[in-house]
Amino acid sequence: MKIAIIPVGEAASTIAAVIEKETGGQRITRHQVSECWIGFDAFVFIGALGICVRTIAPLIQDKHTDPAVVCIDTTGRHVISVLSGHVGGANDLTKRLAAALGVVPVITTQSDNNGLWPLDTLGRQYDWTAVTDDNMNAVITTFVNRHPTALLVDCHDEGTEMMLRTKPAHVTVVNHTKDVTTESFQLFIIVSPFVHEKPAGVKTLQYVPKVAALGVGLAHQAAPEGIADAIAREMTGHGLKKECIREVSTIDIKQDEPFIHELKAKGLPVRLFTAEQLDGVEVPNPSEVVSKHVGTASVCEAAAILATDGGRLLMPKIKGATFTAAVAVPERYLTTHGGGHIEIVGAGPGDPELVSVRGRRMLEQADLILYAGSLVPRELTLCAKPGAVVRSSASMNLEEQCALMKEFYDRGAQIVRLHTGDPCIFGAIQEQMAFFDAHNMSYHITPGISSFLAAAAELRSQFTIPERCQTIILTRGEGRTPMPEREKLHLLARSQSTMCIFLSAAIVDDVQRELLQEYPEDTPVAACYHLTWPDQRIYRGVLRDLAKIIHDNHLTLTTMIVVGQSIDNRQGLSELYSKHFSHLFRK
Repeated sequence: MKIAIIPVGEAASTIAAVIEKETGGQRITRHQVSECWIGFDAFVFIGALGICVRTIAPLIQDKHTDPAVVCIDTTGRHVISVLSGHVGGANDLTKRLAAALGVVPVITTQSDNNGLWPLDTLGRQYDWTAVTDDNMNAVITTFVNRHPTALLVDCHDEGTEMMLRTKPAHVTVVNHTKDVTTESFQLFIIVSPFVHEKPAGVKTLQYVPKVAALGVGLAHQAAPEGIADAIAREMTGHGLKKECIREVSTIDIKQDEPFIHELKAKGLPVRLFTAEQLDGVEVPNPSEVVSKHVGTASVCEAAAILATDGGRLLMPKIKGATFTAAVAVPERYLTTHGGGHIEIVGAGPGDPELVSVRGRRMLEQADLILYAGSLVPRELTLCAKPGAVVRSSASMNLEEQCALMKEFYDRGAQIVRLHTGDPCIFGAIQEQMAFFDAHNMSYHITPGISSFLAAAAELRSQFTIPERCQTIILTRGEGRTPMPEREKLHLLARSQSTMCIFLSAAIVDDVQRELLQEYPEDTPVAACYHLTWPDQRIYRGVLRDLAKIIHDNHLTLTTMIVVGQSIDNRQGLSELYSKHFSHLFRK
C-alpha cells in the first residue's frame, strides 16, 4: 500500500517515525490530504479523531473507491480503523500498526468483531473471483445477521482451509447443491472452480479460485476475435468457470501470435514451453499433424499439464476454427472434487505440539485418520473432529490399509495417513502412493519434523560445525532390509560426518563393528529413545561402548543412534565463529 502519514502536532512525531519504519509511508501535512486523496491507498492520522474526521469528511464518496483511513492518538494507545475497513484495507492496516506499537486495535466492523468472514474482501485476500447474481450488500447482511448459510468447498487452498477451520455456528458444510433448499438455508456460499447451479430462492455467492492453466494451440496469425468467448463457452460445457484460469500456456514459437498479445495486454500471465518439453508429456489426444508441423504431438494439452506440474486435465483438447484449447488443474487443489482426498502427514518425532500447523489442520478436518500406531503416539489423533474414524495401522497389512483408505475415499471423505517423523525418511509411503496412482486418487504430502532434528535439539548440539563437520548422514544399519553395496555403514563412515542411524537398535553389534572401521573408538555417541515422547530417554557415551549402552538399557527399534564429534561439542567454537562469522556484524 502507498501510505500517507499525517502527524498532527509535535507529540505525534515519535509515533510517526515508528510508522514510517514499519510501512515505508510518506509524511504529508493535514492540508495536503485533499490533493493527495486519489494518489494514496491509505492515510494514517496521528492526532485527535475529530481532526481526522473533519479533514476527510468532504472527500468521502464510496467504500469501493475511498482509501483506507486509520487514526492513532498521540499517546499511541489507540489505533482506530476509521474508513474503508474491509474493501480499502483499513482493518488490516489497523492490526498491523497496533502490533508495531504493542497496543490493541480498535475495529468496529461487525463481521470482524463477531469473528465472521469478510465476504466483500475474502476473494481479494485469497485471489478468488467473487461471482453472484444477487446484491452483494444483501448477501453480506444475510451472513452477518447469522441467517442459516450453506458452504460448499469444491477446491483446496489456504483460503478454504481457513473457512473450514473458522466456520461460524450458523454455517453448515454441504457436499452437493441439491442439499441446499429454502427450507434450510437463506445463503449459499461456494468456493469452487466448477459450475454449480444456483438453488431457487437462496442467495448465492461463489468464489472462483484461480487454479487452472489454459493450454492453447493457434493457427499462424489467427485473428484473436472470438477465441476467448469460444473457449469460455467450452469451459462452461465442461463444468468449469472461466474465472478459474490463472495463466495461459503454449509453445514458444507462438509467442508473437495476436491472441497471445491480447492476453498479455489484459494482464494474464503467459508461459511458453519448447517443443522438446511438450513432446515429453503423455496426453490423451496426440496429433500426428501437429507433430509434423511443430515437433510435438500435442500443444494445448501438454502445455496445460506442464503448467500445472502434471495436473489433471479437466477439459481435454477442444478444437475451434483457428485454435485448440485444454484446461488442467494441479492435483493439490482438487481435494474434494469427484471423490475424496488423502493427506500423508508427517507426525513429527512424537510430541503432539511438534506436528506442523498444516498437519494439525488436516487432522482436525479428517473423516478418517489412519496412523502408524507402533510409531506414532495416539495423543496426536485426539484433535480429531466428532464422528471421525481413528484407526491404528499397526495390525494391518498394506492391502488392508489401502482398502480402508479407498473405502472412505470413494465416499468423498478426507483422509489423513499419519506417519512418524517426516514421511520421506523411512516412511514406507512408496507402496501406498503407487496404489493411489494406480487408482487415480488425489493425495498430497505434508512434511514433518524428523527425529534426527529432535535429536539435535534434545542433545543441544549443532550437527554441523565449521572446519570439523559439514555433513549429516541419515541412514540405517543392514538388517532384514538389504543395503545397497555402496551404502554400507563402514563406507559412509569414512567421512566421519555426523551420522544419524534409524531403526537399528536391534542390530547394534553389527552397527558398532562397521562404524569402528572408520570412526575413532572414543567418538561421541548418543542413543535417543522415544525422542520427545513422555518417556524419552537419552544415553551418551563413546563408540566403543555403543552396543553395551543399547543392551544394558533394553532399547528398542524406536531409538535414534547419533555418532560424531558434533555431539555436545563446544570446544574452540568461539574461535571458529569469530573467524567465520565476524564479518556479518561489521558496519
